[in-house]
Amino acid sequence: MGRTEARSVVVLGGAGAMGRVTVRDLVETLPRDESWRIQVADWSLDRAKALVASFDDPRLQAVRVDVKDRKPAIKALGPAFALINSTSHHLNLDAMELALDLGAHYVDLGGLFHVTRKQLGLDGRFKKAGRLALLGMGAAPGVTNILARKAADRLDTVQEIHTRVASVDKTEYATRTPLDAGYSLQTILEEFSLEPAVFTNGEFTFVPPMSGLRAHRFPDPVGLQRPMHTLHSEVATLPLSFANKGIRECTFKIAFDPEFIDRICFLRDLGLASAEKIDFPDGSRVAPIELVNRVVMSHPAPVPKGRRIQHEVVRAIVKGTRKGKKVTLVEDLHVTGMPAWGIGLEVDTGSPPAVAVQMLGAGEINATGVCPPEACVPVKPFFDRLRLRKMRVTSAEVAGWTFKA
Repeated sequence: MGRTEARSVVVLGGAGAMGRVTVRDLVETLPRDESWRIQVADWSLDRAKALVASFDDPRLQAVRVDVKDRKPAIKALGPAFALINSTSHHLNLDAMELALDLGAHYVDLGGLFHVTRKQLGLDGRFKKAGRLALLGMGAAPGVTNILARKAADRLDTVQEIHTRVASVDKTEYATRTPLDAGYSLQTILEEFSLEPAVFTNGEFTFVPPMSGLRAHRFPDPVGLQRPMHTLHSEVATLPLSFANKGIRECTFKIAFDPEFIDRICFLRDLGLASAEKIDFPDGSRVAPIELVNRVVMSHPAPVPKGRRIQHEVVRAIVKGTRKGKKVTLVEDLHVTGMPAWGIGLEVDTGSPPAVAVQMLGAGEINATGVCPPEACVPVKPFFDRLRLRKMRVTSAEVAGWTFKA
């Protein structure tokens, strides 16, 4: 394991919305061995300390880290086995550089297509270091990619891959905020504002934001939803990974609650999705998207009255041929949360990075370089580990290619 005497796992942005889930997973599932250390690395030392104090676990350490100020970060963190990047995708390249400096494997939650494409360019440096950079290892991208691999491995050729996500929440809440964002509001605003990438007729192109709204039926209780195109990383890598099987079409769509869509569009149309900094009377300059993200993400999490009643489906639809016959395979991951951990549907995004690190530690993932999940994460061990986190996969097969994506 190289420079990993302490086998330190750094969770960058560890006190944030997704980082907290990853930290909780590591606390609950890593072997309670003194050789393991979990570093909660965050720009806010107070938040990191508060999270660490919520656990009675000597493996945890709070560290203040500014990923753009690498020398102090290297000194504070020291050699590490793995760095999990739970920060904004805008910091992915900086976080990869930090991982290389630490001699660490790297895992992130995705780069909204454009950043992912840039990250692939670091492949040679990670190979030279003998380390893996695993790009997009959440629910979507991440689980979506590995579901696609699961289906594609059972086909001789692959014509289309379409990934979809939808959820329902019937929980009764004691307290809620005006805008409950399950992950970074900045990322959500960008997904609603930037042109989504699609791969069609064997070429990459872009379509209008929020386009492609069409009824799509998911398994109950999620049921009929209207997912839409948003900018995502699956489309950046799946066409490359399955080029040898002849892929011609690839898309990603996600469904949101209509009221949530209205509120996000209101913010976007006000100009609060802009990354262009504006001047304030005190001389400060702030980008509207950063300001609104800071405000919304500082709100306390919703408090349920009783148990959570939630269900999410993460889906891959893969059309291809087997023995000369057209076939469509549909792979669904069902998620209902981890009540014992106090975690809801966000477990399917926050836990996979922790799973990947444990698979690296166990030698189940042995690739080096820069890879998307479908290229290097073995399917069965991955879903076996998700099953321990109350997530399950169902599979269906349909003759022909008539299944509506």
